[in-house]
Amino acid sequence: MKNSNVIDLQQPDEIVDPLTEHLRNGAKDLISKAVELELQELLSQYSDLIVNGKQAVIRNGYLPERKIQTGMGAVEVKIPKVRDPSGQGIKLNSKLIPPYLKRDTS
Repeated sequence: MKNSNVIDLQQPDEIVDPLTEHLRNGAKDLISKAVELELQELLSQYSDLIVNGKQAVIRNGYLPERKIQTGMGAVEVKIPKVRDPSGQGIKLNSKLIPPYLKRDTS
C-alpha cells in the first residue's frame, strides 16, 4: 500500500522546567542516601557473621536501575544488593523502596 494517508504521530519530548528537574534530582539523591543508610544498617547488623574468616554479608553492586513515579514525575533509582555466602538467604529488602514498586503513595 503505497498510497496510504496514515500519518505517524510523534510524541513530544517531556517539557521540564529547571526547577522541576532540580527537585527530581534532589528526590533521587534523597532516596539514594536513605537506601544506602538501610544498607549500612543491614551490614552492621550482620557484621559479626563470619564465613571462612571473612565477613559473610557484603555489598555486591546494584540491581538494575528502575523508574518510580512520584508526584514530581518519574525518578530513576538504583537499589544496592548484598551477597550472602553463608547460605542464610540474607538480602536487602528496602522499607522505602519495596520490590516491584512502580508508583509512590504520595
